[in-house]
Amino acid sequence: MQIDTTDIINNGITIYSSGTSGEPKPYFQTPAKIKNANGVALMSQCISKFSRVYTCCKTTHAGGLLAQTLPALSIGAQVDIVDFNAYDFVRDIGNYTHTHITPKHAKAIMLTKGFWTLDLKGIWITCGADPVTWDIIQAFVGQGATFMTNWGMSEIGPVAINKVFKDIDEVAELKESAPPNATILGYHKYCEYKVVDNELYVRGDICIYDDWYATQDQVIVQNDMLYYTGRTNKDVDLWTPQKG
Repeated sequence: MQIDTTDIINNGITIYSSGTSGEPKPYFQTPAKIKNANGVALMSQCISKFSRVYTCCKTTHAGGLLAQTLPALSIGAQVDIVDFNAYDFVRDIGNYTHTHITPKHAKAIMLTKGFWTLDLKGIWITCGADPVTWDIIQAFVGQGATFMTNWGMSEIGPVAINKVFKDIDEVAELKESAPPNATILGYHKYCEYKVVDNELYVRGDICIYDDWYATQDQVIVQNDMLYYTGRTNKDVDLWTPQKG
Protein backbone atom coordinates (compact mmCIF):
# COMPACT_ATOMS: atom_id res chain seq x y z
CA MET A 1 0.00 0.00 0.00
CA GLN A 2 1.28 3.44 -0.96
CA ILE A 3 0.87 6.31 1.50
CA ASP A 4 1.26 9.89 0.28
CA THR A 5 3.15 11.16 3.31
CA THR A 6 3.61 14.70 1.97
CA ASP A 7 -0.08 15.13 1.18
CA ILE A 8 -1.16 13.89 4.61
CA ILE A 9 1.31 16.10 6.48
CA ASN A 10 0.46 19.19 4.42
CA ASN A 11 -3.30 18.75 4.07
CA GLY A 12 -4.39 16.43 6.88
CA ILE A 13 -6.45 13.26 6.60
CA THR A 14 -9.71 11.75 7.83
CA ILE A 15 -9.37 8.51 9.76
CA TYR A 16 -12.02 6.33 11.37
CA SER A 17 -12.46 5.11 14.92
CA SER A 18 -12.07 1.39 15.51
CA GLY A 19 -15.73 0.91 16.44
CA THR A 20 -15.07 -0.43 19.95
CA SER A 21 -17.74 1.89 21.39
CA GLY A 22 -20.20 1.98 18.48
CA GLU A 23 -20.17 2.49 14.74
CA PRO A 24 -16.80 3.71 13.35
CA LYS A 25 -16.76 7.52 13.16
CA PRO A 26 -14.70 9.83 10.93
CA TYR A 27 -12.22 12.23 12.55
CA PHE A 28 -10.26 14.80 10.59
CA GLN A 29 -6.61 15.14 11.57
CA THR A 30 -5.31 18.65 10.88
CA PRO A 31 -1.74 19.23 9.66
CA ALA A 32 -0.87 20.91 12.97
CA LYS A 33 -2.21 17.99 15.01
CA ILE A 34 -0.38 15.48 12.80
CA LYS A 35 2.92 17.35 13.11
CA ASN A 36 2.70 17.40 16.91
CA ALA A 37 1.51 13.78 17.13
CA ASN A 38 4.34 12.64 14.85
CA GLY A 39 6.86 14.30 17.14
CA VAL A 40 5.46 12.56 20.21
CA ALA A 41 5.30 9.18 18.45
CA LEU A 42 8.92 9.39 17.28
CA MET A 43 10.29 10.52 20.63
CA SER A 44 8.26 8.23 22.88
CA GLN A 45 8.95 5.09 20.84
CA CYS A 46 12.60 5.84 19.99
CA ILE A 47 11.92 5.71 16.24
CA SER A 48 14.75 7.00 14.03
CA LYS A 49 15.51 7.03 10.31
CA PHE A 50 17.33 3.74 10.88
CA SER A 51 14.23 2.03 12.30
CA ARG A 52 12.38 -0.72 10.45
CA VAL A 53 8.65 -0.66 11.12
CA TYR A 54 6.30 -3.62 10.66
CA THR A 55 2.76 -2.26 10.19
CA CYS A 56 0.08 -4.91 10.55
CA CYS A 57 -2.81 -2.75 11.82
CA LYS A 58 -5.30 -1.18 9.39
CA THR A 59 -4.00 2.18 8.17
CA THR A 60 -7.55 3.58 8.07
CA HIS A 61 -7.37 3.65 11.87
CA ALA A 62 -5.25 5.80 14.17
CA GLY A 63 -3.12 2.93 15.46
CA GLY A 64 -2.23 1.66 12.01
CA LEU A 65 -1.47 5.00 10.39
CA LEU A 66 -0.52 7.46 13.11
CA ALA A 67 1.13 5.46 15.91
CA GLN A 68 4.24 4.44 13.93
CA THR A 69 3.65 4.34 10.16
CA LEU A 70 3.30 8.02 9.27
CA PRO A 71 5.86 9.23 11.85
CA ALA A 72 8.43 6.74 10.57
CA LEU A 73 7.77 7.53 6.91
CA SER A 74 8.06 11.25 7.65
CA ILE A 75 11.73 10.82 8.60
CA GLY A 76 12.63 8.29 5.91
CA ALA A 77 12.56 5.11 7.99
CA GLN A 78 11.67 1.77 6.41
CA VAL A 79 8.01 0.82 6.77
CA ASP A 80 6.45 -2.41 5.49
CA ILE A 81 2.64 -2.60 5.54
CA VAL A 82 1.09 -6.08 5.63
CA ASP A 83 -2.20 -7.76 6.49
CA PHE A 84 -1.99 -9.23 9.96
CA ASN A 85 -1.32 -12.94 10.27
CA ALA A 86 -0.03 -14.35 13.55
CA TYR A 87 2.21 -16.94 11.92
CA ASP A 88 3.69 -14.37 9.52
CA PHE A 89 4.32 -12.06 12.48
CA VAL A 90 6.30 -14.71 14.34
CA ARG A 91 8.26 -15.57 11.20
CA ASP A 92 9.06 -12.00 10.16
CA ILE A 93 9.22 -9.76 13.23
CA GLY A 94 12.93 -10.44 13.75
CA ASN A 95 13.64 -8.38 10.63
CA TYR A 96 12.20 -5.23 12.23
CA THR A 97 12.81 -2.87 15.14
CA HIS A 98 9.24 -1.64 15.78
CA THR A 99 5.65 -2.74 15.46
CA HIS A 100 2.23 -1.74 16.76
CA ILE A 101 -0.34 -4.43 17.59
CA THR A 102 -3.72 -4.66 19.29
CA PRO A 103 -4.45 -6.98 22.23
CA LYS A 104 -6.44 -9.17 19.83
CA HIS A 105 -3.31 -9.50 17.67
CA ALA A 106 -1.20 -10.22 20.75
CA LYS A 107 -3.48 -13.04 21.88
CA ALA A 108 -3.37 -14.61 18.41
CA ILE A 109 0.43 -14.39 18.35
CA MET A 110 0.64 -15.97 21.81
CA LEU A 111 -1.36 -18.96 20.55
CA THR A 112 1.30 -19.87 17.97
CA LYS A 113 3.90 -22.45 18.93
CA GLY A 114 6.67 -20.28 17.55
CA PHE A 115 5.97 -17.40 19.93
CA TRP A 116 7.32 -19.18 22.98
CA THR A 117 10.76 -19.67 21.42
CA LEU A 118 10.81 -16.22 19.82
CA ASP A 119 13.67 -13.88 20.70
CA LEU A 120 12.24 -10.35 20.83
CA LYS A 121 15.32 -8.63 22.26
CA GLY A 122 15.88 -5.29 20.56
CA ILE A 123 12.31 -5.12 19.24
CA TRP A 124 9.92 -2.39 20.36
CA ILE A 125 6.29 -3.51 20.51
CA THR A 126 3.57 -0.95 21.14
CA CYS A 127 0.18 -2.37 22.10
CA GLY A 128 -3.11 -0.51 22.36
CA ALA A 129 -6.61 0.17 20.96
CA ASP A 130 -8.21 -2.08 23.63
CA PRO A 131 -7.32 -2.84 27.26
CA VAL A 132 -3.86 -4.45 27.43
CA THR A 133 -4.09 -7.19 30.03
CA TRP A 134 -1.25 -8.28 32.28
CA ASP A 135 -0.85 -11.70 30.67
CA ILE A 136 0.00 -9.99 27.36
CA ILE A 137 2.56 -7.72 28.97
CA GLN A 138 4.18 -10.61 30.83
CA ALA A 139 4.32 -12.79 27.71
CA PHE A 140 6.00 -10.27 25.43
CA VAL A 141 8.39 -8.86 28.03
CA GLY A 142 9.22 -12.45 28.96
CA GLN A 143 10.32 -13.03 25.36
CA GLY A 144 12.65 -10.03 25.58
CA ALA A 145 10.59 -7.27 23.94
CA THR A 146 10.57 -3.64 24.93
CA PHE A 147 6.81 -3.41 25.40
CA MET A 148 4.77 -0.19 25.50
CA THR A 149 1.22 -0.24 26.79
CA ASN A 150 -0.30 2.72 25.00
CA TRP A 151 -3.47 4.76 25.36
CA GLY A 152 -4.70 7.06 22.63
CA MET A 153 -7.71 7.65 20.42
CA SER A 154 -8.63 8.92 16.98
CA GLU A 155 -9.33 12.17 18.81
CA ILE A 156 -5.97 12.44 20.59
CA GLY A 157 -2.53 10.96 20.08
CA PRO A 158 -2.72 8.10 19.27
CA VAL A 159 0.40 7.99 21.47
CA ALA A 160 -0.77 10.01 24.46
CA ILE A 161 -0.41 8.08 27.73
CA ASN A 162 1.80 5.02 28.10
CA LYS A 163 4.16 2.84 30.10
CA VAL A 164 7.24 1.10 28.73
CA PHE A 165 8.23 -2.28 30.16
CA LYS A 166 11.63 -3.91 29.73
CA ASP A 167 11.99 -5.95 32.91
CA ILE A 168 9.77 -8.91 33.82
CA ASP A 169 10.24 -8.26 37.53
CA GLU A 170 8.84 -4.74 37.13
CA VAL A 171 5.80 -6.19 35.36
CA ALA A 172 5.14 -8.55 38.28
CA GLU A 173 5.64 -5.77 40.82
CA LEU A 174 3.25 -3.36 39.13
CA LYS A 175 0.67 -6.08 38.55
CA GLU A 176 0.73 -6.90 42.25
CA SER A 177 0.15 -3.27 43.28
CA ALA A 178 -2.41 -2.37 40.58
CA PRO A 179 -6.06 -1.74 41.46
CA PRO A 180 -8.21 -4.89 41.10
CA ASN A 181 -9.75 -5.50 37.65
CA ALA A 182 -7.84 -2.60 36.10
CA THR A 183 -5.44 -2.43 33.18
CA ILE A 184 -2.55 -0.02 32.97
CA LEU A 185 -2.58 3.16 30.90
CA GLY A 186 0.70 4.62 32.09
CA TYR A 187 2.46 7.57 33.66
CA HIS A 188 4.23 9.02 30.61
CA LYS A 189 1.72 11.66 29.58
CA TYR A 190 2.09 13.66 26.37
CA CYS A 191 -1.07 15.68 26.94
CA GLU A 192 -2.78 17.52 29.77
CA TYR A 193 -5.24 15.42 31.70
CA LYS A 194 -7.71 15.60 34.54
CA VAL A 195 -10.11 13.14 36.12
CA VAL A 196 -13.67 14.26 36.84
CA ASP A 197 -16.02 11.78 38.52
CA ASN A 198 -13.59 8.99 37.53
CA GLU A 199 -13.73 10.01 33.82
CA LEU A 200 -10.56 10.93 31.93
CA TYR A 201 -10.46 14.36 30.25
CA VAL A 202 -7.57 15.33 27.97
CA ARG A 203 -6.37 18.25 25.88
CA GLY A 204 -3.23 19.42 24.09
CA ASP A 205 -1.49 19.92 20.76
CA ILE A 206 -1.99 16.26 19.84
CA CYS A 207 -5.77 16.54 20.22
CA ILE A 208 -8.17 17.42 17.39
CA TYR A 209 -10.16 19.60 19.83
CA ASP A 210 -9.01 22.87 21.40
CA ASP A 211 -10.72 22.43 24.77
CA TRP A 212 -10.95 19.57 27.22
CA TYR A 213 -12.19 16.35 25.62
CA ALA A 214 -14.24 13.88 27.68
CA THR A 215 -12.90 10.46 26.66
CA GLN A 216 -15.65 8.38 28.32
CA ASP A 217 -12.86 6.23 29.75
CA GLN A 218 -13.06 5.54 33.46
CA VAL A 219 -9.71 5.65 35.24
CA ILE A 220 -8.02 5.38 38.61
CA VAL A 221 -4.89 7.39 39.43
CA GLN A 222 -2.47 5.65 41.80
CA ASN A 223 1.04 7.01 42.46
CA ASP A 224 0.71 9.16 39.32
CA MET A 225 -0.01 6.02 37.27
CA LEU A 226 -3.28 5.90 35.33
CA TYR A 227 -5.28 2.66 35.25
CA TYR A 228 -8.29 1.90 33.06
CA THR A 229 -11.43 0.40 34.60
CA GLY A 230 -14.07 0.70 31.85
CA ARG A 231 -16.23 3.05 29.78
CA THR A 232 -18.83 5.48 31.06
CA ASN A 233 -21.21 4.57 28.20
CA LYS A 234 -20.96 0.77 28.25
CA ASP A 235 -19.72 -2.22 30.19
CA VAL A 236 -16.31 -3.41 29.04
CA ASP A 237 -14.97 -6.90 29.59
CA LEU A 238 -11.31 -6.23 30.38
CA TRP A 239 -10.32 -9.81 29.73
CA THR A 240 -11.76 -10.22 26.23
CA PRO A 241 -10.31 -7.93 23.50
CA GLN A 242 -13.03 -5.83 21.89
CA LYS A 243 -13.77 -6.06 18.19
CA GLY A 244 -11.98 -3.45 16.11
